[in-house]
Amino acid sequence: MLEGAEGQATALAMRLLVGVGEAAGAEALLDVASAHIDGGLYHGRASLDFAERMAGLGARVRVPTTLNVGSLDLLHPERFRGDPATARAARELMDRHVEMGCRPTWTCAPYQVAEVRPALGQHVAWGESNAIVFVNSVLGARTDRYGDFLDLCAAVAGRAPAAGLHLDGNRLGRRVFRLDGVSEDLLDQDVLYPVLGHLVGTRTGPSVPVIEGLPRALSEDRLKALGAAAASSGSVGLFHAVGVTPEAETLDQALGGKPPEAIERVGPSDLRAARDQLSTVTDGRIGAVSLGTPHASLGELERLSAIVGGRRVAPGVEAFVATGRDVLSQAQGRGWVEVIERAGFRILTDTCTYVTPVIQSPGPVMTDSAKWAYYAPGNLGVPVVFGSIEECVRSAASGRVEREDGLWD
Repeated sequence: MLEGAEGQATALAMRLLVGVGEAAGAEALLDVASAHIDGGLYHGRASLDFAERMAGLGARVRVPTTLNVGSLDLLHPERFRGDPATARAARELMDRHVEMGCRPTWTCAPYQVAEVRPALGQHVAWGESNAIVFVNSVLGARTDRYGDFLDLCAAVAGRAPAAGLHLDGNRLGRRVFRLDGVSEDLLDQDVLYPVLGHLVGTRTGPSVPVIEGLPRALSEDRLKALGAAAASSGSVGLFHAVGVTPEAETLDQALGGKPPEAIERVGPSDLRAARDQLSTVTDGRIGAVSLGTPHASLGELERLSAIVGGRRVAPGVEAFVATGRDVLSQAQGRGWVEVIERAGFRILTDTCTYVTPVIQSPGPVMTDSAKWAYYAPGNLGVPVVFGSIEECVRSAASGRVEREDGLWD
């Protein structure tokens, strides 16, 4: 393939993979079973140039390949508020990836699409930070951190460098976070998990963190929120939760029988401080609410439909919930989307509100996502309030920040 026997596009992909492998100290390449492409999100002309060059050379992916969010909601294109020329380029970028054989999933949570979930121990080449940390940590499959262009190369070649988190030794936990004095009530709240993830990410550095003291029966949605936050505030591509995740049945297994480099105790005051870091304002009126980062799961849409009840979003407040189109079609069949939209929330697919101009309000914007809260002030220039999904819904209905502090005492 490197010598061009399977075409120019595959040869180009292999040159890049070999170059990165050499830089990473890899001694070999390995086969990957699937890929998830982050490069469909338009970041400027270079993104489109690379996709056009690969497509022009006849590139076709050779493994099942899903696509991360783009810059447009193709089901609701009227919601894009940016420059029309940017929208055209963004659409061309999305189209080029589909032409190369990628599946138009347009979601940052491809693990919610049952037929593409990797198996335990399976090697894949996935981009997008929350997808990387979820597939490594929760599913126990193996991917390194693949960024734009390299993920597409791996999909075209079906190969990746045997380096990073593909290797046993690099998957061992190093820094232990031990929950201490955290109430059962707080452990049973969804809002804890993005906050804990944010704390772990800010303190971990390049190490693989191990979390001790979590309930054993944690939902995927809570693990998703934890991992997405840790990957945003830090560089976490894999975490272990003792007794919860597949490579950490015990603390000793998570550490590979070696002593940890550090043990940090995490108490209520630490968690409250981490929660407070996720807000730039804490009271007053709000201009918008954004849910679904990472994309809302079927279970999260069901829960949102129950929480909104008979409430209505207040006049002058924009309210969005982002989800993948595969999940959306299932939720529509169950009647949950109608309930959510009747309450005044707008469904967004194929993209996310912190990466593309959809929200018109100058803020403040309230969110239940630590990832959204971490990135939006820089990406959008808006003030942010972090809270639980219940607090977000109540605030959307009243038009003002409504939060309960007692849970964090």
